[in-house]
Amino acid sequence: MANKPNSPTGAAHGYISDKDRYLARLKRIEGQARGIHRMVDEDTYCIDILTQISALTSALEKVALGLLDDHLKHCVVDAAKEGGPEAEEKIKEASDAIARLVRS
Repeated sequence: MANKPNSPTGAAHGYISDKDRYLARLKRIEGQARGIHRMVDEDTYCIDILTQISALTSALEKVALGLLDDHLKHCVVDAAKEGGPEAEEKIKEASDAIARLVRS
């Protein structure tokens, strides 16, 4: 993997091979959010807006779970192979991220 200066460890992020796919999904999500804004502006029926919010939430969750999966497969596994404090830190980061996703 190529070095990535924005990464705390200097390594490339696990999602880098799917970056274009993530960006395309996020662009669609952005469009969904603008559509919901337009629906509210146009006084659309509440249930229709809630349906779209549910779809947007689901799309965001899929992105989050994909990023988490990539993080576990790459960042956490690589750190665990090396051991030491970095491994513990990566495992804690993953656990904290999972806790945030479960709470939301």
